[in-house]
Amino acid sequence: MTAEMKGDLVADKHRFRLGGFEVISILDGVAVRDAVKPPFCIDMPDAEIAGLAGASHLPADRFEHPFVPTLVNTGDALVLFDVGFGEKGAAQGTGRLRARMAQAGYAPEDVDLVVFTHVHPDHILGVMDGGEPAFPNARYAISQVEFDEWKSGARLPETRQENRRMFLDLVVPLADRMTFLDPGATVVPGITAIEAYGHSPGHMMFMVEDDGRQVLIWGDLANHYVFSLQVPEARVFFDDDPEAAIATRKRVLDWVATDAIPVIGHHMPFPALGYVERSGGSYRWEPASYQMRV
Repeated sequence: MTAEMKGDLVADKHRFRLGGFEVISILDGVAVRDAVKPPFCIDMPDAEIAGLAGASHLPADRFEHPFVPTLVNTGDALVLFDVGFGEKGAAQGTGRLRARMAQAGYAPEDVDLVVFTHVHPDHILGVMDGGEPAFPNARYAISQVEFDEWKSGARLPETRQENRRMFLDLVVPLADRMTFLDPGATVVPGITAIEAYGHSPGHMMFMVEDDGRQVLIWGDLANHYVFSLQVPEARVFFDDDPEAAIATRKRVLDWVATDAIPVIGHHMPFPALGYVERSGGSYRWEPASYQMRV
């Protein structure tokens, strides 16, 4: 008798200790995109992209796009960074955050604070469920620059107009429960906001530190572990201000590689936790293994 085929099975939850904190990556889902260019390397020849992909054993005509919100339990607060697609993601196999949180032992009511790295759709759509707050006891935090720029809309690219409507519908009504963050602000003790503008006008990263250990939640600083890290100077369709995004990407990659800071990236391969290493004149992604547990 032959066992039936079951299909792919991938990890979707990952938890580790960081000093006295716990950090939890949860896979909201994965979308398969039918082209590498765009969104990546839009100013590079196809042959170079194919070579880059082949050297990493990847196809040159499609890619997996994971979406990975992060929870941090400080012992005093449960903080959720970004909320995934929510109910609107079902058709593309995303929107799994709350169900997978439950599997990991967390109820939506447990979340004390929702922090938005920025307001692109995959980071905000899951903030509501059935017309009600998806995390009913939470307060919210966002970059002051991000909130103001999206509310104004004056400097947003034309391609972001539908995204802006989402922001106005979903995020602006939360303003009375919102903390507006400047660079260097303490979100909660042990979590600090860091400016990373470019991908979105007020995009922010967050350094999580406790007992001498740290991890950087970098949001969408880089959107692919090969096509963003190995050619950080390449233009990316997702970036609202491409030149600023490139400058920020290169600055942060140099920093985390030099200081050997582990990072969590919203679009890195699950569990989205790893290091950035120098490789020739560029960088490569080194996935974390057991070093966060021993």
